[in-house]
Amino acid sequence: MFSRIAGTLLERTPDGVVLDAGGLGYAVILPPCVAEKITQSSGERVTLEIHSVLNVDGNSGHFTFYGFTNAVEREFFEALISVASIGPRSAARAFSRPMAQIASAIDRGDTAYLKQLPGIGQQKARDIVAKLQGKITKFLLIREAPQHEPAPMPDFASEALAVLLQLEYKRSEAEMLIAQTMEATPAITDPEQLLAQIYRRTASK
Repeated sequence: MFSRIAGTLLERTPDGVVLDAGGLGYAVILPPCVAEKITQSSGERVTLEIHSVLNVDGNSGHFTFYGFTNAVEREFFEALISVASIGPRSAARAFSRPMAQIASAIDRGDTAYLKQLPGIGQQKARDIVAKLQGKITKFLLIREAPQHEPAPMPDFASEALAVLLQLEYKRSEAEMLIAQTMEATPAITDPEQLLAQIYRRTASK
């Protein structure tokens, strides 16, 4: 079974993405903390590290794919599912905060923190600590990317953003389109020009 997929982003789903790779559409579940890092728009290339799970139902079975932006995230997910009471979907839901923060909570036995993760109650928090405390040193060394405050938009860009939101673009996608377009064409000075240039950029993909 493959461990990486590179393809074109077809759509975002409530729990992940669908990628076109080799003419096939692959549904990939993304932990919330991973999904936040996928900033590409539809039609752009995405590469994900994959953990595959075979689900067997009677005489039939199918694979569920879980995606990550790098191999370390996948290893951390695999550490979580090594806990007997934590299944893949539970691990994906729980992976909703930065990896280093969760790893630090596990290392110090902070079940109160772990209980705040989606789907993790008191017993599962205890199980995670019992299984993984003292065994996840490498994940404690991860340095999270610094959080940069976005540059304020000029008024005309805010107007264009409002239009894109009305057209059912996701806010993150709309903001990225605006930022990329203004960086490529800094002479834009009004919302009509900005929207026209965004249309040209998306139509050419």
